[in-house]
Amino acid sequence: MQYSREVEEMVCVAKGPKHGPAPIPEEGKWIMAKEITDISGMTHGVGWCAPQQGACKLSLNVKNGVIEEALVETIGCSGMTHSAAMAAEILPGKTILEALNTDLVCDAINTAMRELFLQIVYGRTQSAFSEGGLPVGAGLEDLGKGLRSQVGTMYGTKLKGARYLEMAEGYVTRLALDEDMQIIGYEFVSLGKMTDFIKKGMEPNEAYKKAMGHYGRFEGAYKYIDPRKE
Repeated sequence: MQYSREVEEMVCVAKGPKHGPAPIPEEGKWIMAKEITDISGMTHGVGWCAPQQGACKLSLNVKNGVIEEALVETIGCSGMTHSAAMAAEILPGKTILEALNTDLVCDAINTAMRELFLQIVYGRTQSAFSEGGLPVGAGLEDLGKGLRSQVGTMYGTKLKGARYLEMAEGYVTRLALDEDMQIIGYEFVSLGKMTDFIKKGMEPNEAYKKAMGHYGRFEGAYKYIDPRKE
């Protein structure tokens, strides 16, 4: 290591107490993180691409600095789904520092990794106060039954009002309106459940009907509309 002449000529002043880093909460313990291997936790990061056309939610389960589990969810960009497929292969097995400095193909996924890194190295994780942390596989709990992302898609115009297209329960098939033409409920079909029924041998039409449900004051509405056509 090279020192400038000015530094070499300085008087050496003794350093006081070595306080070390501030402890952070990790999986039910207080850790003074000095190395990447000191970092553990399960958390999420949200990222966006430069034109902000698409977004990514990245969930990682890190044990002793190594990514053991990765969940990549994307929205708004068709090409991003292919990047997410690559990221799901790239991330597990890497340390979080390696992952931060790896090109994850898509700007939104890279940004999500950066935001997640900040959360996890500061101890702001979902598992910060969970003794032993969360088991590998916990990421799938974010998806629920059918292992589908929780997606909401709504559209509206000043001229024609709102349209519910996709809710957490599933694909919206009909909107229920009252006499004032205000939305009071909706009908949906859970595509995950429907697909599971079909895989088990059920006829598609029967599976479609069995996977349907409704929310709100759907029954007895004044009018029903198809939100995609009417």
